[in-house]
Amino acid sequence: MESPEEKLAGDGLSRKGKRAPMQITVDVKLPEYQGLEWLKAKLPTEGEQWPKFGTSSLLEVSGDDYDPSREDVREYAKGKPWVWPARRICFLTDIHADADALFASLVASGGIRKTGPEDTAFEITNLGHETLFVFGGDTFDKGPSNLRLLRAMDLFRQRGANVVFLAGNHDVRALVGLAYIGRKEPHLAHLFVRMGKKAVPLFKEVHDLYFQNRRSKTRSRYSEKRLHEILFPDASWWDEFPPIAREIMSEPKVKKELRRIREKQGEMIETAAQLGLTLADIYDCCLKLNEMFVQPSGEFNWYFRDMKLAHREGSFLFAHAGVDDNVASIIRREGIGGINREFRILFEQDLFELYHGSIGNTFRTKYRDIDLPFTEAGLRDLHSAGIYAIVHGHRNIMRGQRLVFREGMLNVECDCSVDCNTRENEGLSGFGAAVTIFEPEGAIVAISADYPYAKVFDAAASFPMVSFL
Repeated sequence: MESPEEKLAGDGLSRKGKRAPMQITVDVKLPEYQGLEWLKAKLPTEGEQWPKFGTSSLLEVSGDDYDPSREDVREYAKGKPWVWPARRICFLTDIHADADALFASLVASGGIRKTGPEDTAFEITNLGHETLFVFGGDTFDKGPSNLRLLRAMDLFRQRGANVVFLAGNHDVRALVGLAYIGRKEPHLAHLFVRMGKKAVPLFKEVHDLYFQNRRSKTRSRYSEKRLHEILFPDASWWDEFPPIAREIMSEPKVKKELRRIREKQGEMIETAAQLGLTLADIYDCCLKLNEMFVQPSGEFNWYFRDMKLAHREGSFLFAHAGVDDNVASIIRREGIGGINREFRILFEQDLFELYHGSIGNTFRTKYRDIDLPFTEAGLRDLHSAGIYAIVHGHRNIMRGQRLVFREGMLNVECDCSVDCNTRENEGLSGFGAAVTIFEPEGAIVAISADYPYAKVFDAAASFPMVSFL
């Protein structure tokens, strides 16, 4: 009988030497990458079975617990009547203002053919026209150019791509800051500051595009002191906010919010000064951004207008981060349409509750103590609704997509650190790209520039009860 170490070597991995890819058990082709000569990211050309280890004992011997074993996944799947997505789905998430990462990820999906270096130089392929592209949120912040990325996404949409945009915490945080700048109600006065230092590069981008060679009317109209009063919470806010916040936030979360607002205010002012921006510059830029994103005639109004909280295909829930018990209960009673309706109501009427409440937890949670709980009750509700896996971003990872169980639920984690600033901060080499593809034949193909093989998940081999529509 083979020892675990011998079986490990037979499966292509040993403690010595370079391993071979794990054999794929499902008949699926990797996408054809068209226009690679115009990309900087390197993409895998071979596939391997995902998860790569067959049993828990092999997983333990390997010392590599990035994914559970195939045995673990099959055990979880037992007794669950899985329904596989009937159409081809490509999930792209956490692109964070990096248009180069977007184009590389779209080429990786097989959805576009890049024809030149310009952002306009691409064609949607026949396969791309047959695909639903679900963007998992966090278009804003971190990367080199928010506006360039959004213009590229808009062009992709206008050229006929079938797209769904999901809300990310960075996106909604930007919206609430721009929508409520200057408001002094206790539940609104801090929301601009909530954008934090990560928003300052966006201000700088807008300043350089629209205000660099123009005289600021704000500077002549308002003093620095008055601008400080407009932009930031006043002294009374620190006492008035907690009682209101406790209606929808736990006490630890209220305390953390107070601490973070104090920190974020200082960080924003300091970062702006480092980039040569005054408070007058910031105010000018925010008014311009409000015009571009919030006003109905704005260039980017489509992004928030078309945004959803979640999307469902078969037994898979697509969201930015995760769920809590309340959202799971709504899904059981009203379906995905129910939480998307609640999202739009709050979006139009109460951005404070949207960001801080249960609906907002869907794009913010990391299942920490300060997050709203997802318990056995929520798990039962999702399973009763026929949802057995959550596909999401939000938690950046560095070896490509991963499978993980959180609070008893199978998660497909897809934030592969594609934007250049995250890559620099994490010490990742090269250029980022990632896409998670659900093929209607019964496979998930997970492609990342940070893993040498495309990870191929075989639904028929992993799920004892699965229906293909």
